[in-house]
Amino acid sequence: MSKAAELAKIGEVATNSQIGGRRNIVINGGMNVAQRSASVTGIGASSGYFTCDRWKITTANSAGRLTMTQTADGPNGISANCLKLDCTTADTSIAAGELLVLQNHIEGQDLQGIGKGVTGAKEVTLSFYVKANAAFDFVAEIKDVDNNRTNGRVFATTTDWVRHEITFQADVDDGSSPFDDDNALSLLVNFWLHAGTTYTGGTLASNWENGTEANRAAGIDSFYSSTDNNFFLTGVQLEVGSQATPFENRSFGEELALCQRYFQQWTQEASGFSTNNYAAVCDVVMHGDTYAFMQYVHPVQLRATAALTFNGNYVANLSGVDRAISSLQVNTSTPYVTSFYGTTPDNNEAGQAGFMRANNDGDASIFFNSEL
Repeated sequence: MSKAAELAKIGEVATNSQIGGRRNIVINGGMNVAQRSASVTGIGASSGYFTCDRWKITTANSAGRLTMTQTADGPNGISANCLKLDCTTADTSIAAGELLVLQNHIEGQDLQGIGKGVTGAKEVTLSFYVKANAAFDFVAEIKDVDNNRTNGRVFATTTDWVRHEITFQADVDDGSSPFDDDNALSLLVNFWLHAGTTYTGGTLASNWENGTEANRAAGIDSFYSSTDNNFFLTGVQLEVGSQATPFENRSFGEELALCQRYFQQWTQEASGFSTNNYAAVCDVVMHGDTYAFMQYVHPVQLRATAALTFNGNYVANLSGVDRAISSLQVNTSTPYVTSFYGTTPDNNEAGQAGFMRANNDGDASIFFNSEL
């Protein structure tokens, strides 16, 4: 290698000094994990997580509706998947308090490398790949939830994949507004797609400022302007520093485990028995003659104690005999294990052990939700 080439290589390494180690603070930025569903229709009446893990739809007061899909249409070399939003019901009469925001929620303890709010605070760079059916202006915003401070930029869409790179200023502030070092929500990565004057009536906060609602989405178009509209997003990366580095592709197994910190499920398919209506869930022991107690060990430590939802029909199999389980409810729960119980017919089986399984029910499911 010539001296000139060697110096050029050194300069390239210096310029890309952020590349070493784990860089992307966003989880599931490549839209590869979708534990709940690959596609959900009729979204818009309420907020929630519907398809791609860690990506929440937040909505209010709009008659607009959409379909949200994990779609195999990502840009080559970045991700095979993307998140697609398809407008199915338009809303062209926009009331002041309407909004539609696509969000990624981040814990405070994952943000300490930014040093926000104190001397030495660092810039952060958000990059993402986006396309739509036409040219739109939307807003990418980061919001410090702990201190109600916001910073946003307008970005444009075309009908082709475009990578946007946005560097947000360091927020030194007055030394009193760092991110909390805990497992609670501290930062929102927001993509504003529709909003009324409550959020658009001011001047966009393009530097850190104490939260003023009217300045959060100023200048955006409306995703709900036509049922022809769609919006595609993938390759979302938030990293410390002033340079957008190449999108960090984590292995699917690693990305799934990161997502399972916030949401886990037991289903026929998730248990590996996609065609078996009788898949086993966990061990069971009878406490008295009519109470069956179960303990589910989480494959990944949850962020916090989970909220549980039970769907379907189950039985306790005791010495080869099935006993219907009803009225399932939580007994105790930790981020590591959840115990629950249900009632069975009185059959004098106190102390017997067996296992809980689905009862000829392919839709039987248990959801453990620990989202921010």
